[in-house]
Amino acid sequence: MRKKKTAAAAVILISSVYTAGCGLWPEEKKEKIDPPQSVVYTDNLSGEEGQKTAQNKDMVMTELYLIDKNGYVVSQTMPLPNTKSLAKQAVEYLVAEGPVSNLIPNGFRAVLPAGTQVKSVDIKKGTATVDFSPEFKEYEKADEGRIVQALTWTLTQFDSVKRVKMQVNGQTLSEMPVGKMALAEDGTTRQAGINVDASGVVDLADTRAVTVYYMAQEGEGYYYVPVTKRVSNEEQDQITAIVKELAKGPRAGSGLVTEFLPEAELLEKPVMKEGRVTLNFNEAILGSFENKMVSEHILKSLALSLTEGTEVESLAIQVGGNSNITTEQGKPLSSSVTRPDVVNPVDL
Repeated sequence: MRKKKTAAAAVILISSVYTAGCGLWPEEKKEKIDPPQSVVYTDNLSGEEGQKTAQNKDMVMTELYLIDKNGYVVSQTMPLPNTKSLAKQAVEYLVAEGPVSNLIPNGFRAVLPAGTQVKSVDIKKGTATVDFSPEFKEYEKADEGRIVQALTWTLTQFDSVKRVKMQVNGQTLSEMPVGKMALAEDGTTRQAGINVDASGVVDLADTRAVTVYYMAQEGEGYYYVPVTKRVSNEEQDQITAIVKELAKGPRAGSGLVTEFLPEAELLEKPVMKEGRVTLNFNEAILGSFENKMVSEHILKSLALSLTEGTEVESLAIQVGGNSNITTEQGKPLSSSVTRPDVVNPVDL
C-alpha cells in the first residue's frame, strides 16, 4: 500500500516497542468466476469518499498474494484486465518475470518460479484445479509453504473458489515436489492459515487458529499482513480471542508493528446481532490520541481480523460504553465499521 504517513505514525513508533514483549452445478460444467468487489471502503475509514478500484470498466482490482521483504505472504491489490478467465490470469500474475514484473511494489517478489506456465485453471463445485508446466517445480524449498498459501489465498478471493488443487502436466500433486509438504486430498483452504506463527505454543491440541492483521512498513507507507496464530481453547469467544491477539501484538523480531497498546481490552463480552458486533473497549484503544480519537490503522486491523473467517460483517466501536468517538481525521466514527473491499491497494 502506498500512502503518506498520518498522525498515527507517532503511535506506531511508541507501540512497536511493545512488540518485543510479545454442489449446485453439474460435474461437467464450470462455475462462474465472481470478480472481486469494486469499492475500496463502504464507510468513512479512509477519510475519503469511496474510491473506484480501477480506472475503467476494462480493469478489475485483483488481489495477488506476493512475498514481502520479511518473507510474509501478503495481498497486494492492483488493476488487471477484466478478462473471462480472471482466476487463471491471477495465477499467471504470480509468476516471477511474468506480467506482474512492471506492477510489483517495492519490497515484494512473485511466488512462482520464472518460466512457469499456467496451462489451465479448472473450477468445479468450489474447487479450483491449477495445472502447471514442469517449471513449477523449480522453486526454492524455503518458498514451498509460501507458494501453497499464495495460490490458496489468491484463488479463494473469488466467491466460487473454496479449495485449491495443483497439478503438473495433468498429474495431481499429493505433496509439493521439492520439500514434500503434504497437500490435502480434497484441496487446500484458508483454514490452513497464512504466515503461521505458533511460537510460544506448547500444546497445539489445546489451541485453535485465528488470523489477525498486523502492519509492516515500506518507505513512508504501511500495509497489512495476515498472521495465523494459535489461541487457547480456554478463551471460548472467538471475537475476544482475536482482540486479545491484536493487543498482544506480533512477536519480537517479526518485522511487524501494531498501533494497539497492550493495555487495550474489552470491558465486556462482544455483542453480536445480525452480523454486527459491538465492541466496548477501555480507553487504551485510543492510544495517545486525545478527544476520543481512534486510529485508522486500529480500525482497519480490527475490521480485517474480525471479518476473516467469522460471521462478523460490521463493527460498532465504543469506549467505556460511549459511542461518541471520532477518527483521527476528526470525523465522527460511523456506527458500522466494515471490512475494506480492497486490501493494500497498489498505486500504479
